[in-house]
Amino acid sequence: MCEFLSAVKGKTKMGKDKWYFLTYGLIHNTPTGELLQKKYGGDDLIGHSAIREYFGLRSGMGENWECSNFYTAANFPAIIVRAIKRGEFMGFGEPKGLLKATAEKAYQEATAPAEKAYQEATAPAWKAYQEATAPAWKAYQEAKATAEKAYQEATAPAWKAYQEAKAPAEKAYQEAKATAFWNLFAILDNRSEAWK
Repeated sequence: MCEFLSAVKGKTKMGKDKWYFLTYGLIHNTPTGELLQKKYGGDDLIGHSAIREYFGLRSGMGENWECSNFYTAANFPAIIVRAIKRGEFMGFGEPKGLLKATAEKAYQEATAPAEKAYQEATAPAWKAYQEATAPAWKAYQEAKATAEKAYQEATAPAWKAYQEAKAPAEKAYQEAKATAFWNLFAILDNRSEAWK
């Protein structure tokens, strides 16, 4: 899943950056955008694959870019900043950082009734789902615990043998490394400037 806001950064023939990204208008007011709506859904509709398909960018053309930190416009290229300010991403989410505190509070107040209605409408279905899946979840947890115990019992002897076999080699390896390192450090010319 791509972050909002996603783009593909390419280059023009003159070597300047060129940014490819999808706006509400491109998705909802163009024939190609209508096709993308049928093929992609949710966040993928404005993701890298959809962007590449819309603009005909083959794999390897340009570099995928995304940013979800809207607390400063400096995080975005100028062309995307202009598009954000013009409202060209309306309908693609409500990124934190675009509204000042008073507007954020007004937004929360305005959407609270819809949030409450959503919770009330979905609560019975969620409860029914949890009740229907609880026995299967319990059986899964019990089977997993049994399988984990059997796995530990079956592999414990081999793990112990491995640890015993590797211990002498590990000790010799660590000693050789330490000796080589400190022998080199003992020579003043081998030390970094901070340690001369």
